[in-house]
Amino acid sequence: MRKIVSKAAFWTGVIAVAAAHLPAALHAQALDTPQAAPIVQFKLPQDLSPWGMFVSADVVVKAVMIGLAFASVLTWTIWLAKSIEILLARRAMRRAIEMLDRARSFTEAAETLSTHREAGALIRAADEELRLSAGALNPDGLKERVASRLERLEAAAARRMIRGTGLLATIGATAPFVGLFGTVWGIMNSFIGISKQHTTNLAVVAPGIAEALLATALGLVAAIPAVVMYNLFSRWNTGYRALQGDAAAAVLRLVSRDLDRGAFDGRDRRRSITAAE
Repeated sequence: MRKIVSKAAFWTGVIAVAAAHLPAALHAQALDTPQAAPIVQFKLPQDLSPWGMFVSADVVVKAVMIGLAFASVLTWTIWLAKSIEILLARRAMRRAIEMLDRARSFTEAAETLSTHREAGALIRAADEELRLSAGALNPDGLKERVASRLERLEAAAARRMIRGTGLLATIGATAPFVGLFGTVWGIMNSFIGISKQHTTNLAVVAPGIAEALLATALGLVAAIPAVVMYNLFSRWNTGYRALQGDAAAAVLRLVSRDLDRGAFDGRDRRRSITAAE
């Protein structure tokens, strides 16, 4: 019994001593433990709108964005100007074809369409060839020469109508690559910022990547409408050239009809030239 009591007293004393020294030991261990590095909190920029990203972008990326914006404005300007020009020219050519179909002779067509821009040029070209070929014995050769003049005028009108649309093809082909260049440059700057700040926190990477991708977006905004408009103008120009060919064919029919009638003698030839002028 005495042995049990002595053992209990011994362990009670040990526990008491340990309890007395434990807080001091824990405190000393806490002093010896190195403090963890404070967590740095990065805040995203408050303005991540397109304008805010443009303002905070690199100089090269800004230049790319400005160039793409100018290309987009130029695309829509060409679209507006060429749409009005082609639509008005097609409408005028349809009216001229109707007048040519109603005309009974070349002289009547010359009197009616002398002031018309496109059809009047066809009439004047045919009249000039008739004047230069006065006294020709072979009417087939005369018709070939008139047809040659009309074909050249038709080709010239088509070239004039499509003038300026080649710029749309250039913008559509190069704008995505220009935007991609701005994106690559912006991402390079983002990686440089990561290396300088020694962190891969998303708040450090995200703004630069967003600015870079904005350049690609502007490239697509400039390129897609340019390609669509170029294809649209190509179809419109094909339709206009077909109308020009119909007008030239109508003029050639009138010339052939009057040649078969023998209407182009010397006296009538001078009268028709005067009427056309």
